[in-house]
Amino acid sequence: MTEGAPRCCASGRIGDIRATSAESAVTPERIEPSPIDIARRWSRPIGGSFTMGSDNTRFPEDGEGPPRRVKLRDFSIACHAVSNLQFGDFVRATGYVSDAERYGWSFVFEAFLPSATKLAIGSRTAGTPWWVPVPHAYWAQPEGPPSTILDRLDHPVVHVSWNDAKAYCRWSRTRLPTEAEWEFAARGGIEQAIYPWGDDLTPDGEHRCNIWQGDFPVHNSAGDGYAGTAPVYAYKPNGYGLHNIVGNVWEWCEDYFSPDYHRVTAAEDPLQREQTANRSLRGGSYLCHESYCNRYRVAARSSNTPDSSSGNIGFRVVRDDDHGQSGDSEQ
Repeated sequence: MTEGAPRCCASGRIGDIRATSAESAVTPERIEPSPIDIARRWSRPIGGSFTMGSDNTRFPEDGEGPPRRVKLRDFSIACHAVSNLQFGDFVRATGYVSDAERYGWSFVFEAFLPSATKLAIGSRTAGTPWWVPVPHAYWAQPEGPPSTILDRLDHPVVHVSWNDAKAYCRWSRTRLPTEAEWEFAARGGIEQAIYPWGDDLTPDGEHRCNIWQGDFPVHNSAGDGYAGTAPVYAYKPNGYGLHNIVGNVWEWCEDYFSPDYHRVTAAEDPLQREQTANRSLRGGSYLCHESYCNRYRVAARSSNTPDSSSGNIGFRVVRDDDHGQSGDSEQ
């Protein structure tokens, strides 16, 4: 395992605690693609030129800029994140074992746990003490035993690592979006707006995304309707028909993460191929708040190690205009 440093409102794996044997894992190389495309709603083919990035300097380590013109070939993106139901179909078809299952634990936000569980575990991550490493927490048991996804099959799957997301893509004949594709899609055709719908977080007092409401991490009023994840189709879609592209759950991207992204990647179909310790995350989550993690803006960036998982990390998929599967990035 790599040494994962906490970023924003998500934590990375720390060393090899409670790691188990990976011998039984179904790796991406051993997964046969699904014989048919997985049924889901897609955006129309999108692409072209746009101004990517921002001049925001609040998080200089994130490398949000400088803003620049970027051109993308056409692609289609799923209108919502991969749901628990969809990920469950994948697991049933392949027998895939997620990273969280192999390690035997994943991070859960402490407010979702009973006091006895928190006391029994005790340990916390320095810098992000609200994350609790819960034994046997994984995608089907989001808060550990005895929690279940049966009452939230239409919510985004969580506790999925970048590795898990790539395995799903291989099976579903899809791929992860590049950072540039993700941001182009998130903007919904609005040039240089802060959010997918414009510059006002709550236009006319209406909530458009699922983020923390109140005093983080002490009190969440759930004023937007949800304290944890929301259904994948919650809230109005953006101009390209995308739901919850910011807030709700962080979404993995294909790129390796670098704070120099905007200075070193190409202006046409950019992809950070140079290997680093982390993979990119976009969009923020239900735990983001302006006072701490203002990363639910379309230009905001974050990252984590590819084997990391937590209760606020998920993903959505894209396909190329010919509906084929794009190859893996260079390793």
